[in-house]
Amino acid sequence: MELQTSATGNGRPGRVLVVDDAAVVRRPIGMTLARAGYAVVEAESGEQAIKLVQDVRSPLTVDVVLCDIRMIRENGVETITFFRQQHPMIPVVVLTAYQDVELAVSLMRQGAFDFLVKPVLQDDLLTVVRKAVEQRAASQDRVTST
Repeated sequence: MELQTSATGNGRPGRVLVVDDAAVVRRPIGMTLARAGYAVVEAESGEQAIKLVQDVRSPLTVDVVLCDIRMIRENGVETITFFRQQHPMIPVVVLTAYQDVELAVSLMRQGAFDFLVKPVLQDDLLTVVRKAVEQRAASQDRVTST
């Protein structure tokens, strides 16, 4: 398998934050991305994901967020909205079950980068994440060149 080390502007592979309360979903996604060369951070809740990027001492820098819409303890839409409002340069990919596709499309209209239907196909995952990392790198290049 070819390593997906899309340029992030600083020579490191893309860092992906995977947010899903179901470990049986989150871990295989993380393992697939790690095998492809991405740095992966997992969060079992939106609250944990937000804390990671807002940590005063050592905030987590990510290039892409993959976030489930429906989590048991909270609404993933709120987490997605947080990232779109507070970190608009970070592409957010929505993870959804088939019955949530309409909501996922609505979130894309509000700025989400793309969506993936669970169970996520490996090729689709890698393609969407590669494109999201490339978009993030391009947006960083535009910011640093101005």
